[in-house]
Amino acid sequence: MPLLRLAYATQFLVALMAVFVLWSQVGGQGHLDLIPWHIKLLLGSGAAFCVVKATLAAVTGERAWNGRTLRWVGILLVVLTGCGLASYYVHLYDEDDEDQQDESAASLIAPHELRTGMGALLAGPAREMTGAAPARRASGDAANPLGRAGLRLAR
Repeated sequence: MPLLRLAYATQFLVALMAVFVLWSQVGGQGHLDLIPWHIKLLLGSGAAFCVVKATLAAVTGERAWNGRTLRWVGILLVVLTGCGLASYYVHLYDEDDEDQQDESAASLIAPHELRTGMGALLAGPAREMTGAAPARRASGDAANPLGRAGLRLAR
């Protein structure tokens, strides 16, 4: 019996690693990093526990796929669905905050260059402060902001 307990403890650790690898591959590592640690702890260890309990039910029953095994597999699917919902929640609500902060900071620095693509390196007020001469516009540059770089838009 002690050898069987050691096997179940080892299976729990392997299942714990497998759950987090699966979660990061399916839900995305970026989303998994944003989930609070206590939610990851509960869902990850719960899923690994369900794997061990399903194995225990399969070993102790007459047949491998008995009622207790199917019950633990069903509970495992519910816990894994919770993992997916946690990743989806982070995708919807936590990730957009960082994008808005980066975008607003960039628009404060140089709003004209962000709208036109490859505009002048210095915006209007910055040119006045540094004394730089305004860049000349080539013909058709208003319609093609890439014209200064020698690129043409496909028509």
